[in-house]
Amino acid sequence: MTDVPETVVSPFPLTSGRTRGYRPDAVDDFLARARAAFESADTSEVDSTVVRTAAFPLVRRGYQVTAVDAALSRIEDAFAAREREQALSRKGARAWVGQSRRLAQEILDRLTRPKGRRFRRVGPLRFGYRIDEVDLVSDKIARFLEDGEPVTVDQVRSVAFRMQRRGYSEAQVDAVLDATVEVMLAVV
Repeated sequence: MTDVPETVVSPFPLTSGRTRGYRPDAVDDFLARARAAFESADTSEVDSTVVRTAAFPLVRRGYQVTAVDAALSRIEDAFAAREREQALSRKGARAWVGQSRRLAQEILDRLTRPKGRRFRRVGPLRFGYRIDEVDLVSDKIARFLEDGEPVTVDQVRSVAFRMQRRGYSEAQVDAVLDATVEVMLAVV
């Protein structure tokens, strides 16, 4: 009798051809850590922010990026909902809303600066996010924060910008987008 190799079922579709995807072992390790943290209610290692900022190396025959990102969005939502509930029970609704309101005001203050000067620009020989595209998204987020114009968390999470020389600093723009997601999840 011959041993039949056990087939391993991948939790995500794999890329094919030249397309690169997330390195499977890195994703699997992160998801195992996230599951353990969520099940134990220990957010010292993994919380919604860690999930939101998770990054994985790209490799051939990796997990499809869109599938992993969609799963990470759901995991982030679960962590954020639990964090919101814990904060409400610890601090009370007034403190939680006040904290979220302060963060929203910081974001709004940045996004209502004059166009072209909302974020730090990279050096003359470096590439950053396209200024006009970031300013367009900034205006939309500002209208959401000021007037309640409809914007979804997924729209903010999935925004992508082209690059240009002397563009906006990726790190600064990404930090504001992350903070926007944090505010949106805090009040959902």
